[in-house]
Amino acid sequence: MIGLAFLYALFAGSCDLLAGCFALDGRSDRIQSRYVIAFAAGAVLGAAFLHILPEVNLRSDSPLLALGFLTFYVLEKMMMIHACGEEECDTHRIGPIAVLGMALDNVLDGAGIVIGYNLNPMLGLVITIAVVLHEIPQGMTSALIMREAGWRRSGMLSALVLVGVLYPIGALLAGLIPAGFQQKMLTFIGGVFIYIGASDLLPEAHRRFNWKVILSVIAGMICMFALKLLAPLR
Repeated sequence: MIGLAFLYALFAGSCDLLAGCFALDGRSDRIQSRYVIAFAAGAVLGAAFLHILPEVNLRSDSPLLALGFLTFYVLEKMMMIHACGEEECDTHRIGPIAVLGMALDNVLDGAGIVIGYNLNPMLGLVITIAVVLHEIPQGMTSALIMREAGWRRSGMLSALVLVGVLYPIGALLAGLIPAGFQQKMLTFIGGVFIYIGASDLLPEAHRRFNWKVILSVIAGMICMFALKLLAPLR
């Protein structure tokens, strides 16, 4: 049964779409994006270290953790998509390959929500929160880059809808994964989360030294720690 988990994935996709539309309407400059990115970094890393890794068997599946990290590293470097603020983005090229990269990422996120929920409902909620926090700046970045690249508004909206829809599609595909393989898949997703938090979000948040950024990262991780205390997975 993936009913509630599917709704989580649909919610994550909606947040991605709304964040992109928010940026297209020119309202993202009202947001201190580096603090959003920093908070997301802390939350994503907190989800990985405090919630995902305790649920997997690193003794046997540690290669999958490394594979998740390396896979997303290669995808990001090939696609040239990363979270950044409007005034700090130095990459303004985006084409079909980059959209494909975002699509693959979102399918994986949607699947991760369902897999986490199947293993433990609270874990599914934690992964959803981490995904949403990561995808809000990601959705804004994608929209800003497409706008700077001269995309038509209809094309930008179509791309945003596509990447948003792929969360529930990933959730549905996760239902095809055998139960005995789901924990291994979660290990892979843990590696992806560690990469996103440490190698994607943190460097963008820290383009300039700022104590508020550091505090935002810590706040994101504290929120994940609070979730663990308030509703422990075990």
